[in-house]
Amino acid sequence: MNTGAADKGKGYGKVVVLMGGRSAEREISLLSGQAVLQALQAQGIDAHGQDTAADGFQDILARENYARAFIALHGRGGEDGVIQGMLEMLDIPYTGSGVLGSALAMDKLRTKQVWQSAGIPTPAFAVLKSAADVAVAKDTIEYPVVVKPAHEGSSIGISKVDTAADLKDAWQLAARYDDTVIAEQWISGAEYTAGILGDEVLPLIRLETPNVFYDYAAKYESDTTRYLLPCGLIAAQEAGLQEVSLAAFRAVGAAGWGRVDFMLDESGRPWFIEVNTVPGLTGHSLVPMAAKAVGREFKQLVCRILDTSFNAGAEMQHG
Repeated sequence: MNTGAADKGKGYGKVVVLMGGRSAEREISLLSGQAVLQALQAQGIDAHGQDTAADGFQDILARENYARAFIALHGRGGEDGVIQGMLEMLDIPYTGSGVLGSALAMDKLRTKQVWQSAGIPTPAFAVLKSAADVAVAKDTIEYPVVVKPAHEGSSIGISKVDTAADLKDAWQLAARYDDTVIAEQWISGAEYTAGILGDEVLPLIRLETPNVFYDYAAKYESDTTRYLLPCGLIAAQEAGLQEVSLAAFRAVGAAGWGRVDFMLDESGRPWFIEVNTVPGLTGHSLVPMAAKAVGREFKQLVCRILDTSFNAGAEMQHG
């Protein structure tokens, strides 16, 4: 089947762009979804938007006879395997990772556990599920640490903690979003991200922000965040890090497209932080930035992502 943009959408059929939802990342998802919808429609593709927070949206999907779905949902309910499972039940092919890869990548704790077993370097961590866990951890972990919810994205609920006295407050903030909280060793060094399209790893981007870390404001609101592309590494080092990034992506069962975030410490050693299976597609987003660096404009990128719904891995063969 010809799936290129040149056929003006004839190969895709009727497409639904799923966006919004009820997660803490709803507003970013709406921005991503609208950008995707406009790009698809501009190329003659029969694309329609659908907010998954709408009452009865499952019935709408079943009734409208969609040929495939472009998932532009971030966070819980859209990036964690839930919508993927529902689409499989409805027999609607969809973009990106399947149920297992989505669920694993959304769970930062289990992602780290899988990486540890696969030999992918990831920072040391402690699991905080209760005040008792905090009481035990505060005198045993090495500071500073990053305290984060295990199942949120966009740096929501994350704090840097420099002393034991501040650990409880940071845990309480993260616990607003998740029953499971991670206290992860702080890595001093540069932050990088690797966009992935199929088997291709896009050029690495180095992130620089005057904020304490690359938080929600730095990602979506700030004009002071710097995106270095080229990233400044020598070609051989960048190629090696791209290779490990792809291995980290595949280790959690992710497929189709996504993004892998990691740090390089002051000695140049990489530490992998997380996988995003549905990264942002907004004006500040990183995968579109990296794709543009290799000649893929936004319209081409969204069609390439939509093409992943044709793959065997996205056509109800994820499990």
